[in-house]
Amino acid sequence: MTAAPELDADFFETRMGAATRRRVVVSLGLAWVVFWVLMAWVAAQDHLRNGGAEPWRPIVNECTSMLTATALLALQWWRARRLDRWLAQPWQWFARLLVWLPLAGPLFVVLNFGLRALVFGLASQPYEHDPWGEAMVYELPKLVIYFGLFSGVQFGARSYRAWHVERLRAERLSGLTQQAQLTQLTQQLQPHFLFNALNTISALIHSDPDRADALLGRLASLLRAATDAAQRPQQSLADELALVRGYAEIMLERFGDRARIDWQVDDAALACRVPTLALQVLLENAFKHAVEKRRAPTAITVSARAAAGQLRLAVQDDGGVLASEPVFGVGLGNLRQRLAGLHGEAAGVALGAVAGGDGGDGGGGVRAEMWLPCGC
Repeated sequence: MTAAPELDADFFETRMGAATRRRVVVSLGLAWVVFWVLMAWVAAQDHLRNGGAEPWRPIVNECTSMLTATALLALQWWRARRLDRWLAQPWQWFARLLVWLPLAGPLFVVLNFGLRALVFGLASQPYEHDPWGEAMVYELPKLVIYFGLFSGVQFGARSYRAWHVERLRAERLSGLTQQAQLTQLTQQLQPHFLFNALNTISALIHSDPDRADALLGRLASLLRAATDAAQRPQQSLADELALVRGYAEIMLERFGDRARIDWQVDDAALACRVPTLALQVLLENAFKHAVEKRRAPTAITVSARAAAGQLRLAVQDDGGVLASEPVFGVGLGNLRQRLAGLHGEAAGVALGAVAGGDGGDGGGGVRAEMWLPCGC
């Protein structure tokens, strides 16, 4: 089976969609701008309350701080792309991201003051600031707060992104696993069943050509349907029965009067969805372990009941012998795994001995049963 492709950022962005990604970026950008507008408004109000007459000065100061901080935070975002492997260890992630903060702090102050001097110079206004030591003490805590808040938001966003990528990977691997199981089941059906079916048809070619031709047509239809069904992990019970009845007709032709089947299917259950070829597995189990191993006639009952949101499918024979510790073969084991993958603990499959069977060869009978949710 081909390995699943790596789910990197490109795959994540493809699944999210370009429109969704743009909305996220625009939303974060707007939130950032609104934050700085509020900061500028508060600074201007404080300036006026303290007797100042030039509110544009604190507004310019806040705007230059915003531009400088935005540039440094963008650089921080770019660096954080290399740290995703530490997301499971938050302290490691934050320590590696903020290790360069002692360098970014002085750089922030120098760039900020230089940008303010440039803006004030263009306005032909003097720009004066506190001595560098005092300016550092005043400005650096602001940068630490900005970086701390931004780092927390960034950690949350990247953690969600990593979780989402892992969830998509798990879904993809689960889908590939179910497809592989279904393909394995179909391939298991085809050689064993095809060999026996062709032998049956070959035996009729000379004695009953018309019957052989009819069986060959049913075999072709069944294999075509099985091939199509391998492309879908589930189908309605009605479609499943169409497959299984074709299989049963060929098997009954092969064994003649050694087997008969009684179909007991509630109409209410036909719309329920079941794993493709699930019922065929149960019926094949009866033919393989009961009909093939005895000469006396074997009665098989196929039943389907839907009630209280649950579908129960069963295939019961009156001649099989169940070991003291039932062993699930490839087919039933595969089916149990597929049910668990689709429905978890709400579905399952079981084998049980039938008490008081009338098998003539000492077999009491075996009941193979499957249950799963039905939303019909």
